Amino acid sequence: MSQIEPQILAFCCHYCAYAAADLTGSMRLQYPTNVKIMRLPCTGKLDVLYVLRAFERGADGVLVAG
Repeated sequence: MSQIEPQILAFCCHYCAYAAADLTGSMRLQYPTNVKIMRLPCTGKLDVLYVLRAFERGADGVLVAG
């Protein structure tokens, strides 16, 4: 029996966390395919409605990284 991976949406700051995620591609590293990255100008401006909407649209988890 195969196990279904939880779908994770990661809200990442453009200058910090997104730069690190982008670097994984440059270094030919991989991160799980069940993690989707959403780049934001700044995580300090993240509206709680975006997080709630992610759950409404089927995300199993949300990560906010700045």
